[in-house]
Amino acid sequence: MLGVVGWSGSGKTSLLEHLVGRLAGQGLRVNIVKHSHHDIELEPPRKDSARLRMAGAAEVMIASPYRVAILRELRGEVEPSLAEHLARLAPSDLTLVEGYKWERFPKLEVFRPLLGKPALYPDDPDIVAVVSDVPRPDALEGRAWLDLNDPDQVLEWLAGWMRDCPKVPAGAADNGGYASMGE
Repeated sequence: MLGVVGWSGSGKTSLLEHLVGRLAGQGLRVNIVKHSHHDIELEPPRKDSARLRMAGAAEVMIASPYRVAILRELRGEVEPSLAEHLARLAPSDLTLVEGYKWERFPKLEVFRPLLGKPALYPDDPDIVAVVSDVPRPDALEGRAWLDLNDPDQVLEWLAGWMRDCPKVPAGAADNGGYASMGE
């Protein structure tokens, strides 16, 4: 599991799209968890599934030969944790998480200074790499600095990270830290 964090407009989704496409093309199964602060409308309001959800169903599964979606209406409940969401996913070679920057797990930051927003990496020890369109700062230590304009460099770094780093268990976000699967 690796998080991808950064400010809106930094290029997170474009980078993820490239990485997922290439990894899937290599035969890897990649899951994505995308957090949004906005209401999510995934179905037209007059469709049967929407009508049943609005009638009071807790969850509605829409299933077809092409895809399956589960819509869960929270109805005032606390938003489920990242760990709860991860537990619902099918097994994969890699789960990439866009958002959840407050959670404790390894992250890659997409940083564009031209947005006028501060970098996250100085205050987040869980950021293991920064992808940026500016050169590496002289004082940076302990983190990879990757070129946002060279997504294949990011892919190469990711392949090495997946090979060399401990796996993060799905429940890590719940216990405030992470360790290798055997710990």
